[in-house]
Amino acid sequence: MGIFNLFKKTKKDILQTPVNFEVLHTDIHSHLIPGIDDGARTMEDSIALIKEMSKLGYKKLITTPHIMNDYYKNTPEIILSGLDKVRNEIAKQNIDIQIEAAAEYMLDDGFEKKMKDGKLLTFGDNYILFEMSYLTEYPRLSEVIFNLQMEDYKVVLAHPERYTYWHHNFEKYKELTDRGVYLQLNINSLTGWYSHGSKVIAEKLINRNMISLLGSDLHNDKYLEELQKSRFEPSLQKAIDNCTILNDSL
Repeated sequence: MGIFNLFKKTKKDILQTPVNFEVLHTDIHSHLIPGIDDGARTMEDSIALIKEMSKLGYKKLITTPHIMNDYYKNTPEIILSGLDKVRNEIAKQNIDIQIEAAAEYMLDDGFEKKMKDGKLLTFGDNYILFEMSYLTEYPRLSEVIFNLQMEDYKVVLAHPERYTYWHHNFEKYKELTDRGVYLQLNINSLTGWYSHGSKVIAEKLINRNMISLLGSDLHNDKYLEELQKSRFEPSLQKAIDNCTILNDSL
């Protein structure tokens, strides 16, 4: 009986037909411009990952290199120059996929200066993607969101499920969505790859229809392998079926 129940649970917890990412059309969070952050190291790495994303069903990639005040000091010029090189290689190899670039901004003092200067990379209809430290909430978070929205940016918080300081304060997520902040879930969180806590929060956000964008956060082969596994997660199918996912509108 114990073995039977274990088998039954396994069947219940895994999709028999994996999700085809063609339904999403667009991935909006990845690190595919070689050599400028902790993502793809070489053009060969980048192209190999892009080919695999195409096989998974994606038609368009919006890659988002890190911009951090003290670590990855990328600029729009560096990112867009790298994008041109990747596009040229995609065309040379006849890969049937589109690629664009924005950025994943770390919310820090440097970001606030860039915001004032008006030099921000966005995607789609003026969406801007930002992240925070995993150690503590940015002290001026509320003010920065307000200022961005006043400048007509659509504010997207990357991987909210990974901020452990909010795991016991779920009301914080509701506060953000009530203010018009879009939440972007990392698909790999659904396998528990980052942590069990991140998986629990990710599923709770999906169950409450609070997710607007799904991203791979693709960096390298290990992320890709986990993304392939994630296609069998029932919570991924639930997010696509029940949440208002915006990927295919970008």
